[in-house]
Amino acid sequence: MTTTTETYGVDPTPTPLALLLLGREADPNSERGVECPGDLPPASDPDLVARARAAKAALGDRVFILGHHYQRDEVIEFADVTGDSFKLARDAANKPEAEYIVFCGVHFMAESADILTSSAQQVILPDLAAGCSMADMATAEQVAECWDVLTEAGVADVTVPVSYMNSSADIKAFTGKHGGTICTSSNAERALTWAYEQGQKVLFLPDQHLGRNTAVRDLGFSLDDCVLYNPHKPNGGLTVEQLRNAKMILWRGHCSVHGRFSLDSVNDVRARIPGVNVLVHPECKHEVVAAADLVGSTEYIIKALDAAEPGSKWAIGTELNLVRRLAKAHPDKEVVFLDRAVCFCSTMNRIDLPHLVWTLESLVEGRVPNVITVDPETEKYAKAALDRMLALP
Repeated sequence: MTTTTETYGVDPTPTPLALLLLGREADPNSERGVECPGDLPPASDPDLVARARAAKAALGDRVFILGHHYQRDEVIEFADVTGDSFKLARDAANKPEAEYIVFCGVHFMAESADILTSSAQQVILPDLAAGCSMADMATAEQVAECWDVLTEAGVADVTVPVSYMNSSADIKAFTGKHGGTICTSSNAERALTWAYEQGQKVLFLPDQHLGRNTAVRDLGFSLDDCVLYNPHKPNGGLTVEQLRNAKMILWRGHCSVHGRFSLDSVNDVRARIPGVNVLVHPECKHEVVAAADLVGSTEYIIKALDAAEPGSKWAIGTELNLVRRLAKAHPDKEVVFLDRAVCFCSTMNRIDLPHLVWTLESLVEGRVPNVITVDPETEKYAKAALDRMLALP
């Protein structure tokens, strides 16, 4: 089998959604705020590769570079380890001899690394503009107001907050301060099971889809057991009765990439590729997850492709950089992007080779740029929430 883009089926074909590829339109079938920023950026100047190698060699063991799975290949090439956000933060904590942790990811990931590493280490984000739209959908002020709403409804004392790893340090600290825990897409079921042993309800932050999918698919709840709290509406847009009857209070947040996938995407790929296996991330909408063959975290998706039979066909519903990388790694399988339109994590892609080279060369010259620091009070409570996750059975 040849290793062309056409073989992979990862890049889009001309469709009525073509303007999405230019970032000039929004798909009316997507969630509000879910847009495709355009095609992937071009590769950087090849001369930067030699500069990156030289700077990394000069720093030696003083620097440890973390590369999230959604990063572009030119950055992953220089990563000492790759993984999801929590795995990378733990990898950093297990590398105490490294003075500098260069996190090629987004802001909340670097915060988590700072919380888990020693005070002698400095965590660096090559571009401070690399944020996360989902994490930004829940601010400390909004969540505090939500807790006041739950208190007035008489349910705060039986509600346990569970926050997705994809949240700010402030939200993790709120969770820790109120007796809750953090979860990843891999252990969300265990985290929720633990939470319901502590209380009667869960406030799940900030990704509604992971919370809903875990509650319904894994814990056997009904959709009616879940209510959606909208921080932009008075009382979250909910009545006291709804809050009292709900088992799962979902925050109105979502991933701008995984929110792109629709039931139409699933039906379309099944019609185009008979026998295809649809494998999606649990950050996708409930109807997408319900229609998929397999659902799992980023690590699960990677392992599923590694174990798949040669000649099998796969449509993957997760970030485009990873899907492309999986297609290249498995030329004996047909691997396609679930949606016809290109959609990648635009904030993650802000960490490009020029930013990485600038960061490494700055360190060689004795300057430490873009240090991410979590204040001691926030770190204390955020770490308490993370420690509860680490102690989950």
